[in-house]
Amino acid sequence: MHVYDSVLDLIGNTPIVRVNHLDTGPCSLYIKLESQNPGGSIKDRIGLRMIEDAEKAGLISPGATLVEGTAGNTGLGLALVAAQKGYKLILVIPDKMSREKISNLKAMGAKVVLTRSDVAKGHPEYYQDLAQTMANDIEGAFFINQFGNPSNPLAHQDFTGPEIWDQMDHDLDAIVLGVGSSGTVTGLSRFFEKTAPDVEIVLADPVGSILAEYINDGVLSDKPGSWLVEGIGEDFLPGISDFTHVSKAYAISDSESMLTGRELLSREGILGGSSSGTLVAAALRYCREQTEHKTVLTFACDTGNRYLSKMYNDFWMRDQGFIESKQHGDLRDLIARPFESNDTITVGPDEPLANAYSRMKLYDVSQLPVIENRDIVGFIDESDILLAVAQSNDRFNKPVSTAMVTELAMVEVDDPIDKLMPIFNKDYVAIVKDGGRFLGLITRVDLLNYLRRKADY
Repeated sequence: MHVYDSVLDLIGNTPIVRVNHLDTGPCSLYIKLESQNPGGSIKDRIGLRMIEDAEKAGLISPGATLVEGTAGNTGLGLALVAAQKGYKLILVIPDKMSREKISNLKAMGAKVVLTRSDVAKGHPEYYQDLAQTMANDIEGAFFINQFGNPSNPLAHQDFTGPEIWDQMDHDLDAIVLGVGSSGTVTGLSRFFEKTAPDVEIVLADPVGSILAEYINDGVLSDKPGSWLVEGIGEDFLPGISDFTHVSKAYAISDSESMLTGRELLSREGILGGSSSGTLVAAALRYCREQTEHKTVLTFACDTGNRYLSKMYNDFWMRDQGFIESKQHGDLRDLIARPFESNDTITVGPDEPLANAYSRMKLYDVSQLPVIENRDIVGFIDESDILLAVAQSNDRFNKPVSTAMVTELAMVEVDDPIDKLMPIFNKDYVAIVKDGGRFLGLITRVDLLNYLRRKADY
């Protein structure tokens, strides 16, 4: 086994695996596991190339501050390289990014600045514009500018393209890819234009992005939508973009992206992120449209470990309306975590307060129903625990029953939704019962999610 001198030497040469359990029509579909890069994504490649090219050009000096606007993975690639080379790194990130990505970036030593994800390019709080402004204001800082940096596509033209071509033994008919900064599509297009011009380049794009319409219809919309898939899709054409070799594009909804990503894990054992779901969904559509065999390649752009709180979280998926749950036509439709399916996080009256506190922290909730003999006997939240233990830490050993609230706001399962608002106005949580049977809780957030889902329909 080869021993490497640095983690940076592990970037690239990622494996390719064949899809065996999904319906690929008459085609053979392969997935290049860019998630196996040391930073967990395809962006490790451009992070290394952009920094090293800037070093060679004398644009950054030892210990310099690097600044970039990123949807997450480019930031992780840059953080990996910057940490190894001793640079400071400031990253401006839209606020729709997963908590796992942000925690990962901070753990790698990057300074993270969150900004709005609901504004377009040209707005001072748009993540790229804000990053440029910050770089201008910091003496000696270098703005990476992945969207306009020629080293971005060169990383794929010089390395990713030849790597794919050799791994596929020069047998490839189509590549399905996504576009964020557009480095991958530009670099691979230029490589295959010279090496194998018959290889078709196909775009996978989130619904809401302007790129699919631009590719298919030649229309450049100035009214982009919004999407939850991270890292791909755009509301403008990046300066380094070259779409002249892209033959067609598929617009993939957030729902299809997330569900395809989950199916990729359950059927093929590949833990990819939300953009991987978009790419695989588009690749499957392309493959199923074919009338003869083709060899098709797409990417697992990054690891799904960064999306465990989102697309791999059943509750989050249900709150977004991506997983359908049985509809009853009553208040059960608003219960996010039903008690009977053991989804409700609970505590017993005889358990110590320390258990209630630990459970709140572990499951990221601020309140717990107190359950005895399968029925609710009380309710405890963070304020109740704080009041109970403020005078002495020893009181964490006191039973939950000494601090819980027993005055509960009950509703029957067939009560109208209007009955919830007076309960919320008193800062209570609605306890839903069916006769004497406890069904679950409804919070303000549960009602908001329910109303948002209805509005989307």
